[in-house]
Amino acid sequence: MLLDGKKTAKNVLKRVKPRLEKLKKQNINPKMAIIMVGKNPASLSYIRQKRKFCESVGVLYEQRDFEENITTKELIKEIEDINKNNSIHGVIVQLPLPEQVNAPLLFRAIDPGKDVDGFTAYNIGKMFLSKDFEHLPPATPKGIITLLDEYQINVEGKEVVVVGHSNIVGKPIAIMLLNRGATVTVCHLKTKDLKEHVKKADIVIVAAGKVNLITADMVKDGVVIIDVGINKINDPDKEKGYRLVGDADFENIEKKASYITPVPGGVGPMTVASLVENVISASERLSDNN
Repeated sequence: MLLDGKKTAKNVLKRVKPRLEKLKKQNINPKMAIIMVGKNPASLSYIRQKRKFCESVGVLYEQRDFEENITTKELIKEIEDINKNNSIHGVIVQLPLPEQVNAPLLFRAIDPGKDVDGFTAYNIGKMFLSKDFEHLPPATPKGIITLLDEYQINVEGKEVVVVGHSNIVGKPIAIMLLNRGATVTVCHLKTKDLKEHVKKADIVIVAAGKVNLITADMVKDGVVIIDVGINKINDPDKEKGYRLVGDADFENIEKKASYITPVPGGVGPMTVASLVENVISASERLSDNN
C-alpha cells in the first residue's frame, strides 16, 4: 500500500485551518520568511512548493533573495532583523548554502520561537525530553511521524532502522521514534554490513542520498519503507531528461512491503505541510508569550 504524502499533506492543511482562523480573529496573521542565497534550481523548486502550500491555507509568505557571495555576518544581520519583526512568525534558511557561509552560526542566530525548520539547538534539545516537548521539530521528521500516524502504523515496540544520520532527518527522526517507544538502530553509508541491520527492521527510514541503497533482498516481507531520498537519474523518455527516484529500489521492494512511500509524492509534500503547521504553531506560542 502506498503511503500517499500528497493526500496526507492536504489533510494536514485542512486540520490546521481552524487554528489559523482562530489566530486571524485575534488579528494575528501567521507569516513565513524564507532566506534564499543564490539560484540553486532544486532549492527554487522547493521554495515554490512552500509558497504554494502557504497560499493554499492563507499563511503569509516573504522571500528574501541574496547573491551567492554574501557573507555569514550579512546573513546573521538579516536574521536578527527578522527576529525583531513581530509580523514574521517563522524563518527558514533555505539549504544548501554556499561554502563560505557558516550554516551552524546562522541557525544559532535564529530566535528559537521562530525556528520553524526546527534546526536550533534549543528546539532539538527539547525533543530529547519527550514527545510532549516537540513543539517545533524538524519538518521532515515531523512529516514522517504524521504520515505513520495517518495510516495508523504504530511504532511502539517495533524494530526501526534509520539509514542516514544527518541533523536534518536521521538524528531527529531517531529521537522522535524513541519518544514513541520504538527500538531504533541508526545506520549510514559507512555502516558495515548494512543488510544485516536492515533485514531485521519492521520499519526502514532511509535518508542517505544514494540510489538503490536499499534493495529487495535486504528487507523482510511486510516491511514499511519510508524513503526520504531524492535522486536524479537520466531518463530520455522524460521531458526534462531525468526522473526522480529515492534511495530504495521501489519497483522490487514494493512487492514485499506492506507500506511504502513513492518518490516523488511521499515524504516531500509532508515536509512542506509540516513547515506550514510549524508556522501556525510558532504563531500560537508567540501570541501566548506576548
